[in-house]
Amino acid sequence: MAVQPTHSSNRILLPARSWFITLSIAVALLLNLIPFGRLPGVPDWVALVLTFWCIHQSLKVGMGSAFFLGLAMDVADGSVMGQHALAYVLLAFAAGGLSRRILWFPLGLQALHVLPMLLGMQIVMLITRLISGGEFPGLLWFLSSFIATALWHPLTYMLLLPQYRPTDRDDNRPI
Repeated sequence: MAVQPTHSSNRILLPARSWFITLSIAVALLLNLIPFGRLPGVPDWVALVLTFWCIHQSLKVGMGSAFFLGLAMDVADGSVMGQHALAYVLLAFAAGGLSRRILWFPLGLQALHVLPMLLGMQIVMLITRLISGGEFPGLLWFLSSFIATALWHPLTYMLLLPQYRPTDRDDNRPI
């Protein structure tokens, strides 16, 4: 099986700006705070955006960011303190460790690499919830990982869009 590049574009990506990374994580945090109730299939936006940035910018976003985002989600959800933090740190560790491998694949196969990481994050959160005396939320709770995986392709294009270099050629620049 021949490995295709991540994007079919020949454009060179500019470095990701820190303010854009922070803005995208803040928007994901706000999307997680929308009260959907017990609606199954709503993705964990913070986990998805955190996974993206841990894969694409592992030197800027890592386990420290994941820990603080997890604590923020624990406080916002009123869940067991450390439930999201532990799950997000393990997710960031896996995404950062596999980032070089994942980036070799096209977006469809990247999503297949992201799916077990998101499911593993949910399993860690479920085990933490059950140990603390919570009840099993049902199998439909895992649907959010599959929906988040389906959103990997459009999310990648959306978050990489500001990094694309202009297409106009300058004869004085070699690149």
